[in-house]
Amino acid sequence: MSRQSNNPNSTPRSTSLRQLLALPTYLKTAFQNRFFNRHLGNHAVETYYALAEACIIGIVSALAALLLKQGIGALGRFRLYSVNHWGVWILPVFGFIFCWSAGWLVEYLSPAAKGSGIPQVKAALAKFPVPLSLRVALVKMLGTTLILGAGLTLGRRGPTVHIGAALAAGLSDWVPTSPQHRRQMIAAGAAAGLAAGFNTPIAGVLFVVEELSRDMSGLTLETAILASFTGSVVSRLLGSADLNFTSTLLTPVMADEFTAVDIPFYFLLGALAGGLGVLFNQGILTSLALNRRWKWSMAWRMGVVGLVSGLIIAFAPPVFRNNAGLRDFLITEEVGMQQTSLVFLAHFSLTLLVYGTGAPGGVFAPALVLGLALGYWVGGIKALLIGAASTTPYALVGMGAFFTAVARVPVTAIVIVFELTGNFSLVLPLMIGSVMAYGVAETLKTGSLYQHLLEASGIPLRDEDNSYDFLSNLRAGDVMQRQVETLEAHVTVEDTFQFFSGSVHHGFPVVDDGKLVGLVTEAHLAELGRKSWQLPLQEVMTMRPVTVQPYAPLSDVLYLMDRYQISHLPVTEGRRLVGIITRSDLIHATADRLSARQLPREKQPEPSYVVYQHRAPATGSGRLLVPLANPETVAALLKIAVAIARERRLEIECLHIVTVPRHLSPAQVDADLQESFQLFDQASAIAQAWDVPLHVQIRIAHDTALAVLETINERHINLLLMGWKGSTSTPGRIFGDVVDTLIHQAGCDVLLVKLGNPPHAYPLPSATPSTWVIPMAGGPNVKRALQLLPALSLLANSPHMMLCQVYSPDEKAFDLTALEDAATRLKSKLATEVTALPVRSQSVSEAVLRLAEEENSDLVIMGASRESLLKQALNGNIPEAIASGLQCTVILVRSALE
Repeated sequence: MSRQSNNPNSTPRSTSLRQLLALPTYLKTAFQNRFFNRHLGNHAVETYYALAEACIIGIVSALAALLLKQGIGALGRFRLYSVNHWGVWILPVFGFIFCWSAGWLVEYLSPAAKGSGIPQVKAALAKFPVPLSLRVALVKMLGTTLILGAGLTLGRRGPTVHIGAALAAGLSDWVPTSPQHRRQMIAAGAAAGLAAGFNTPIAGVLFVVEELSRDMSGLTLETAILASFTGSVVSRLLGSADLNFTSTLLTPVMADEFTAVDIPFYFLLGALAGGLGVLFNQGILTSLALNRRWKWSMAWRMGVVGLVSGLIIAFAPPVFRNNAGLRDFLITEEVGMQQTSLVFLAHFSLTLLVYGTGAPGGVFAPALVLGLALGYWVGGIKALLIGAASTTPYALVGMGAFFTAVARVPVTAIVIVFELTGNFSLVLPLMIGSVMAYGVAETLKTGSLYQHLLEASGIPLRDEDNSYDFLSNLRAGDVMQRQVETLEAHVTVEDTFQFFSGSVHHGFPVVDDGKLVGLVTEAHLAELGRKSWQLPLQEVMTMRPVTVQPYAPLSDVLYLMDRYQISHLPVTEGRRLVGIITRSDLIHATADRLSARQLPREKQPEPSYVVYQHRAPATGSGRLLVPLANPETVAALLKIAVAIARERRLEIECLHIVTVPRHLSPAQVDADLQESFQLFDQASAIAQAWDVPLHVQIRIAHDTALAVLETINERHINLLLMGWKGSTSTPGRIFGDVVDTLIHQAGCDVLLVKLGNPPHAYPLPSATPSTWVIPMAGGPNVKRALQLLPALSLLANSPHMMLCQVYSPDEKAFDLTALEDAATRLKSKLATEVTALPVRSQSVSEAVLRLAEEENSDLVIMGASRESLLKQALNGNIPEAIASGLQCTVILVRSALE
């Protein structure tokens, strides 16, 4: 079951970049080790500390905006210089190279850096676990520089918002902070990023309040204002915001007065902007959906789109080669109606084409350019119908109206254009156009582009409920204890007292034949003292206790525990007990979610996708999971599984996992399932012969181990049985990548089976004599292995069981009590020969190997104690040494994690 890593990050070409990206983590660790328990840790919640951090965030965001601008400008100048010397055919070459490089960076170093970044910031502020870190900021900056340097029609203002928020999140990770403080700093970083990109401090704050956060609390607003102001001042001093229009360009506006005749045309402009803005948003979503169907990697998709865009720009008029020049070209009225229509159509189409690939770039600038073209076109219509008039006011109002239709932020749009122009006479036209655009757009399709992008990503964030309650996303199955101590209904009151005295828990579910029938807690102890000690527990327990299903939201759990004043809440599936929730479990779950450590790591695989499933009646007391992969071992593994299921009244869950590359979404892959159904046919025949319920499912996944863990959690698995080849070629691993992960993370019992070489390996034909060797090392895992012997003996003919314990040759006296007691208990349960055998040896593995070979054993069963056996395995790898050195079957047992 071990496999070689297919992680693209392990390729040599990305090693140096990953080392560079790991530098902030190293510095952060060193910083925290130095200051965590000192001044910063003691004063992290003070208001003055938050304001000081907001100033730092504003400065850093402005410097990042300057660096981004200079990088894009340098690449753009080099591109135009190359066109002048080598011709327009160099444009598609640059488009392909730069875009492919940006795609590779985003795909393999930080997938969270794709797109404009504003949806990610919006989700993070709503408390969704979205990655925001220094790595995201760095990759976003590099990717945006390459994309815009290639001449593509995206903008850098959205990325500056994302970069500012990511830098703020990274800074808040360096010092002790609360989740609410971290959220306030992310909002401040977003405001500073927008203010630095546009040189519009007021609009930066309004955009956070109107679109991203909608949090008007005092400290959030104060930090956002301070960071926005600081970022704008630094940006103005350094000249990183070049979108402001000069007075020369706006001279016609100064001379043109707003009159009543203009009102119908501004309404027309707003209506057109609203309708076309909705069409633009829908085009973005459609382009993204079409790109997801491509099986190419992100780098190649972006490279091809860069090539196509370069070809289109090469054949277009020269003004298209410089997006900033195109904006000034429209403002100065040097184009006609036909040219304006061409600009609009070309910019509209190219933006949809590029954004659909997930390229790191924003839609702020494209929306403003499209609004300019549309406003110029409406102004031209007015000039044709009424007479000569300046079209510049219409072009500027069109900017605000189209941006409103896309982002649904009319106030921010009005303030942005006003701050860019500094002309108060534009406020009334802007209000008319923006409000009209907002009304038309909301009538046609509710919600901003960013909200729809989040919904397409699986984040159902609504504007009316922008504060995401993370507890409502938790389910009972996420917080419950899966390994539950239970009492049988027929035990006596005296037995109950003894059980409580020997346990650290304060309450226990009561079961009858695996089904929940009641609950007993310490509150019953006083009553039990007045009862006859020989009464059965079922007469004093709480009958029909309050329960929840595993998929019940945590809010329901809290309500039930508060409403009925209960401290223990059983979790059931039907009547089958699958877990229990206590008040301490709720505290731990809340603390874990509030902790910043719960944010997902970069490049975490997508969840697996169930493409096929078949359910049998749920008649068992639990479930046994068998991942199927090798057709040659399916029959033997299923025989062992059905024997265990038959003896313990379990249902069998067969799982086949189809792995796909990381750049493909498991939910969108059209996989060949023929092999899966062939495996299920074998499993079905064996299960029917033993009359055991069989469930089957097929999952498409990036990672095999994670898919198995998801199945364990979703299907409430009690026992995992899987094949193991007995060795691993992965350095640093005991059992192999997949098996190591499951050994350490699977909450249920785990059985690893290394099948031996027939015909002298378990399971043998029914008439063949059988000899088993069971090394005894103590602990819960050996006990669990002994509990499985009755089930495993169903596939053998009265096996001779040899319980051996290895002692050091230096030991003078052996304590054989535990060994002999285990042998006695086995003899009483099984009508078979059981031998207790102490062995002297310096090496555990050599002793077991020698004994198994001398006795011609067909099965060796070991308990994988994490405290002893696995710890020794780090030095000598005892399980692998035994399994690889034997020709017989080896079963390794690890009991459920507590």
